[in-house]
Amino acid sequence: MMKTVLKILGILVLVLIVAILGVGLALHEKEPVGENEAQADQLARQMMAAVDKEAWDTTRWIGWTFAGRNSYVWDKDRHLVLVKNGDHEVRFNANTMHGKVAVADQEAEGAKVPKLIEKAWSDFCNDSFWLNPVVKAFDPGTKRSLVTLKDGRKGLKVQYTSGGVTPGDSYVWVLDENNLPVAWKMWVNIIPVGGIETSWEGWKTLSTGAKIATKHAAFGREFDMITNVQEGENHTALGYSEDPFKGM
Repeated sequence: MMKTVLKILGILVLVLIVAILGVGLALHEKEPVGENEAQADQLARQMMAAVDKEAWDTTRWIGWTFAGRNSYVWDKDRHLVLVKNGDHEVRFNANTMHGKVAVADQEAEGAKVPKLIEKAWSDFCNDSFWLNPVVKAFDPGTKRSLVTLKDGRKGLKVQYTSGGVTPGDSYVWVLDENNLPVAWKMWVNIIPVGGIETSWEGWKTLSTGAKIATKHAAFGREFDMITNVQEGENHTALGYSEDPFKGM
């Protein structure tokens, strides 16, 4: 009896694996090859203008919560980051990776501190990218090109050949008539299926004039990815009576 049950379970697991692979193969799209790099550069600049990159560059302090998980305070001028997750608080310099860790309001020490800082930095790289990837179209190591997608739509492909946590990722932006993103398709290392598409919506204009998207939809579901957004010229705009990076 037990052998029969195990055999049936084994068959069910195999069927499930085959079904998952089948869905993945059905959804997978080959990464499109781009061309017309000069025209792509022009379109990328127009896309960045649509979200007011110049205003983003003047936005000094910004705070947000990503996907209901990590909460951030980012002093862009000093490259200082505070990441809160549960009872963990990690403060670090994104350039030097030097920082401090507190767990349940107690400063942590020892070998685990660098590991927690590295984890916080990795989360920050991902979560700040989702905050405003539009302005990163000309980051070092990027290549831009124009593509035609499988369904015939035109897109702006931005490939990150170096930098970040997962170099080699590619994104194809789909823009509206004002060059504001309405969606992107992803070919990224972390997702085994190429060409997954999410919308870009819920646009919020910051006090500086910069625009960020707060909502995304995929597979018929909408997600509030960016919440609790605050920004300003100093820490008081984010509700801190004193500099949260004091002493760093």
